[in-house]
Amino acid sequence: MAERPVPVPVERLGFEMPPVFATAAEERAHRKERLAGALRLLGRLGYEDGVAGHVTARDPEFEDCYWVNPFGRALAGLTPADLLLVDGDGRVLEGERRVNELAFAVHAAVHRERPGVVAVVRAQAPYGRALAALGELLAPVTHEACAFYEDHALVDAYTGPEDAPAIGRALGPYKALVLRHHGLLTVGDSVDAATWWFIAAERAARVQLTAGAAGKPLLIDHRTALATRERFGSDLAAWVNYQPLWQTVASTS
Repeated sequence: MAERPVPVPVERLGFEMPPVFATAAEERAHRKERLAGALRLLGRLGYEDGVAGHVTARDPEFEDCYWVNPFGRALAGLTPADLLLVDGDGRVLEGERRVNELAFAVHAAVHRERPGVVAVVRAQAPYGRALAALGELLAPVTHEACAFYEDHALVDAYTGPEDAPAIGRALGPYKALVLRHHGLLTVGDSVDAATWWFIAAERAARVQLTAGAAGKPLLIDHRTALATRERFGSDLAAWVNYQPLWQTVASTS
């Protein structure tokens, strides 16, 4: 009879954590790779509508400059070489195409208001847009939705670039916004975290609207919702959750 296997020592078990970089150039290359992958993923999920849908990533060296997808290019085929480097005034510093100035103004305002934010995601996901049309916040109707409990806000009006600073201020310390009649915006301390929060918010909106169409959802109580957010609502938790999705697009980077 074979001997029973012994437990593998914990220190020998693989577990990914966010990487640490020796130089700004290494970190820049990593952010651009992750940004291009996030854009491809959002395109694959159908979260774009015409020329709408943008993700920005702060440059690790020039902190008032941001990498972003070019105007008029489909998200699904983007690579790091396609990305633009744009300053806070919307001027292209690297790249060969125009930037969507209207969309970028919002991203730049958010980055200015939140210096610790690395990435901002604003895309055209259907359930987030439906929630925004109702002017509703994400409710704690599921364990996953509790990540956003008292950690996002509603912006009632946005008509153009002149409103961008107000959006940056409305975000405050939160991880997400519901832009009325527009949709969702999320931020994170990495591209991975910001993208996960966007996808998670869209999924939470889908469940909330589906449950609401079927009846009256029962809300998770305040104490439990807060405890769940504290456990699973960090950017590190978002980064970890995003890794399986990253693996689906990494092979084409």
